[in-house]
Amino acid sequence: MEIHEALRVVRALANGSNPADGSACADPILKVPEVVIALNRAAGALEVLAEREQAKLSGPANSFRYWSKGEDAQVCEELRDGLDFPQIAKKHNRSVPSIVARLIKLGKVAPKAASRKESGPLFPEEPAILKKAAS
Repeated sequence: MEIHEALRVVRALANGSNPADGSACADPILKVPEVVIALNRAAGALEVLAEREQAKLSGPANSFRYWSKGEDAQVCEELRDGLDFPQIAKKHNRSVPSIVARLIKLGKVAPKAASRKESGPLFPEEPAILKKAAS
């Protein structure tokens, strides 16, 4: 059963309807508050799964795929060569935040320090390597 079909069934049951034909369901168990709450929670969880599945389908081709050592090395080399984050992301079929997160994990760029008073982007606007060279 697909996620969207399971979501339709759980929503119908949470609303006290027969999933097959939409008629009111006479079963008293669907009127117990704990059951209705549980069904609504299940529907919420299925919605999150459906959104995650949709994001995988609509995002860059390599979204949610593991990084290979070769790809790590290539991303680092492209950073050293002066490519910006959008260019690197396009070359690797990944999102800009995933490229930045990977470079932070590899220790190649430093995350932007943000105080509680400051609001702004989580990721640095330019690589730390370039900031050091400009200083």
